[in-house]
Amino acid sequence: MKKTLIGLCFWSLANCASAAVELPKLPYAYDALVPAIDAQTMEIHHTRHHGAQVTGLNAEFDKNPALAEQSLEELLAKVSTLPAAVRNNAGGHYNHSLFWTVMAPKGTGGAPSAELGAAIERDFGSLNTMQSEFAAAASTRFGSGWAWLIVGNDGKLKITSTANQDNPLMDVADVRGTPVLGLDVWEHAYYLKYQNRRGDYIAAWWDIVNWNEVSRRYAAATESRN
Repeated sequence: MKKTLIGLCFWSLANCASAAVELPKLPYAYDALVPAIDAQTMEIHHTRHHGAQVTGLNAEFDKNPALAEQSLEELLAKVSTLPAAVRNNAGGHYNHSLFWTVMAPKGTGGAPSAELGAAIERDFGSLNTMQSEFAAAASTRFGSGWAWLIVGNDGKLKITSTANQDNPLMDVADVRGTPVLGLDVWEHAYYLKYQNRRGDYIAAWWDIVNWNEVSRRYAAATESRN
């Protein structure tokens, strides 16, 4: 199995047969996140926007097969040395692959694990404070981009945001770390339902956060630092 697939196969890291990037299937139906996110937005976002980034990244691998021998995380860590198309498409593929998994139908996403909850209280004071700071990062990101909850290089939880399809794994990020929760604030993620009301989208999104997955990602990120 080529190293690239360790970074690119988000739903199953085993038995990936090809180095080509594939658009991951969603773990729920397109209408499963209603009313927070409508079905049409989900389908267009997944098949067209994420799909275009998968196509674009494969095109870059075709041009330079050596890139496909590296994990996605390795590419992102040195993205400043790579073509802009790799930065945009690899970033978009990583970001969206995480985004789909940290959402779940309302009422099914659970709550932060004891470990994640304790870290949130340690680093923010409370879950409500963390959510308020995260929402502020998402709402004040000018233009297109993402808001993130990350495990920083010091092991503490931090909130940050990035422009376009950048993320905190990239060597160009102002604040670096491992993302455990991410919110897409490009207009294509919410415009059909919310038009320019990004704040309403952010507020509704908390109802569909998959805390079980966020907790799993937090545990993996902290374990990797031990």
